[in-house]
Amino acid sequence: MREGWMHETKTVAVIGLGYIGLPTAAILATNGVHVIGVDVNPVHVDAVNRGEVPFVEPDLATQVAGAVTQGLLRAQKETPPARTYIVAVPTPFGAGHRPDLSCIDAATDAIIPQLRGGELIILESTSPPGATRHLADRVLAARPDLSLDGSGSRPLVHFAHAPERVLPGRVMIELVTNDRVIGGLTREAAERARELYAIFCRADLHLTDATTAELTKLVENSYRDVNIAFANELSLIAERLDVDVWRLIELANHHPRVDILQPGPGVGGHCIAVDPWFIVDAAPEESRLIRTARDVNDAKPLHVIDTVAAHASRFDRPVIAAFGLTFKPDIDDVRESPALAIVRALAGRLGDGEIWVVEPHVEVLPSTLVAFPNVRLGPGDEALARADIALLLVDHRQFTEIDRERFEGKIVIDTRGAWR
Repeated sequence: MREGWMHETKTVAVIGLGYIGLPTAAILATNGVHVIGVDVNPVHVDAVNRGEVPFVEPDLATQVAGAVTQGLLRAQKETPPARTYIVAVPTPFGAGHRPDLSCIDAATDAIIPQLRGGELIILESTSPPGATRHLADRVLAARPDLSLDGSGSRPLVHFAHAPERVLPGRVMIELVTNDRVIGGLTREAAERARELYAIFCRADLHLTDATTAELTKLVENSYRDVNIAFANELSLIAERLDVDVWRLIELANHHPRVDILQPGPGVGGHCIAVDPWFIVDAAPEESRLIRTARDVNDAKPLHVIDTVAAHASRFDRPVIAAFGLTFKPDIDDVRESPALAIVRALAGRLGDGEIWVVEPHVEVLPSTLVAFPNVRLGPGDEALARADIALLLVDHRQFTEIDRERFEGKIVIDTRGAWR
């Protein structure tokens, strides 16, 4: 860490202690920066102050515990004075897939009274084009005594966007090893943000303007969404033609310039299932392919639901063992999870049926399933023993190791190709 950095920036406040904010706070703190984490959820605040983490992410618990013990990390509900603010709050979409910036606005409003001039505010949340400018405009409208450019001898406030590019389950590694794009509303803002991320990032830090940085992250996830949509559409075509899609893709990928992804029950998570809509909203006439890919991927869970329901109709009181609720393997994150949506829809559709959910990474059913009396969370052995239908929705490592002989006499619906 650069010697003068701590003296110049004093405290970093990280607003939002979720799947990105808390790892960012922890890695800064373990590199010697004094960090105050801010979150509206008292469960997250209390967990951090005990040196614990409220969700599963490898290596995060060790770093949080160490940083708290050393007095470099603490959490609270109120936004404190700080020299640098990192905003890492949710950016969902609302009705009509329009971006919902209410969490960014709330975080900004809490920062505004603390500003004295000279602060750096970094929007780290994945955001639609123009969100960083929106944040800055909100600050400067409320605080005309501050400025973006120093005009009228008013103190400066610096604004930048630095989206993460990490994979759940590898966050603490990829915060260090992945390149990062940093965009500023001014060059000085981008350079100050680069100094901050250089404390822990060992990869390249690429500077640009804020809008380009915002769009870069959205383009990365839209690219992945389009490619997943191709695989998911292939799975429907292969099913219609009675072809094994997994073997089909395996063979096609022997071509030196073909690399088709694997199909699944849909697309989940807070990034790939959300970010393309930000581009569609910003440029609806020009983003036809991106929108079509979203439609294809959003329709895939409906196909899985129809398939399961058709098989379940053979039984008076079908029992379904649904393996997995999270949006990807070996994590506990169910945000925008197609698996969760599928189980919920089946629970409502098969009122006389019973669904045993097997999910080793959660301890209680998500709130969206609690109201269904025909859904229970149980161990895999018991669920499989009772099941008429075994439904694989998430290929957690322990699920891929199930002895295939245990499926004898059962209808097996494998949306991940792991039980072939």
